[in-house]
Amino acid sequence: MPLYAYACDDCGREFDVRRGVADAAAPADCPACAAPARRVFSPPGLARLVAPLRTALDREEKSAHEPEVVAGKAGRSLPHRHEPAPPWVLSH
Repeated sequence: MPLYAYACDDCGREFDVRRGVADAAAPADCPACAAPARRVFSPPGLARLVAPLRTALDREEKSAHEPEVVAGKAGRSLPHRHEPAPPWVLSH
């Protein structure tokens, strides 16, 4: 159920009430003085994404419609690993 904010005009208290969407417009009783309180409209709690995640999501969205053409590999190469020779290989 959604959480709605209400403010009491009699005592000045602000409080939240969980109720169905159909009942959202109706006044709620103040828990401090029991007077009817009006609903307060506030901006939604939207979280901002950190820059690297936002950039990655933008790039992913763009690649669905305008994929980039790559001419070569990007990034750094990994160092070559020398693995030991198996025991059955004799070295002279």
